[in-house]
Amino acid sequence: MRPFSYSRADSPAAAAQAAQAEGARFIAGGTNLLDLMKLDIETPLHLIDVNHLGLDQIEATPDGGLRIGALVRNTDLAADQRIRKDYALLSRALLAGASGQLRNMATTAGNLLQRTRCPYFYDTNQACNKRQPGSGCAAIGGVSRQLGVIGVSEACIATHPSDMAIAMRALDAQIETVKPDGSTRSIAMADFHQLPGTTPNIETSLTPGEFITAVTLPVPVGGTHIYHKVRDRSSYAFALVSVGLILQKDGSGRVAVGGIAPKPWRVEAAEALLPKGAKAVSERLLDGATPTHDNQFKLTLVERTLGSVLAQARDEA
Repeated sequence: MRPFSYSRADSPAAAAQAAQAEGARFIAGGTNLLDLMKLDIETPLHLIDVNHLGLDQIEATPDGGLRIGALVRNTDLAADQRIRKDYALLSRALLAGASGQLRNMATTAGNLLQRTRCPYFYDTNQACNKRQPGSGCAAIGGVSRQLGVIGVSEACIATHPSDMAIAMRALDAQIETVKPDGSTRSIAMADFHQLPGTTPNIETSLTPGEFITAVTLPVPVGGTHIYHKVRDRSSYAFALVSVGLILQKDGSGRVAVGGIAPKPWRVEAAEALLPKGAKAVSERLLDGATPTHDNQFKLTLVERTLGSVLAQARDEA
């Protein structure tokens, strides 16, 4: 691990201002960043500790939703009775991720910002445009079983690893931020993670120094909430395919899919086809997919997982 300096921020705006310095990074739970520092993938010159900013509360909003502080730990968020009752998809997705020890440390904002688990990104001997822009993508033409089938590009086929983000996308969450100049904004979850295009190193719509303060959830939508994660082993493994479903009694609903794209994958036009079944939804959801020989199976796996989840939701309803 390379040498770095350290400081504590005393306000969100001060944290954002400090992050303008070259090589500065925020640190909270550190469950992803510290691993990447040890591997010499992330090499920050300065760490800004944001753990003492009081952003660890879950509060009701005036319109009947919830505001989740950026530093709420995954364990606390999954266990909150309001989340379990009204946003069960989120609780289920969180509990499907990582291990209990990691959920005790991981934060809401950190979960959204975690970087890909693509093995070529983690191997500094391999070319990776995320790690070193312009160096190429060794995953293309390499072993790509775990990697993306849609939303990818000729520069990158990595997937986004977060389970929580899948639920947040289905729930139409908004991400609140503060910029170094003190101004604030709200970013729709749909617009937060970026597709790779020719710049896979740019993973979110955050501007330099911009700091996440909270995630807000709108009024509960009701329905039956299911999150199902297909993986190579039953715990502490990232998704081959995951499906987050909210199904209403009239057959309408929302679907977001993980393990297949560089961002949580949701196509609202596909949701209109839910009454027609998993095959129709999957065909629209995966329209334009460009799988490799290694991960072609994910197209079928999405359809079968969605079919299983739809059947479970109808039984529960």
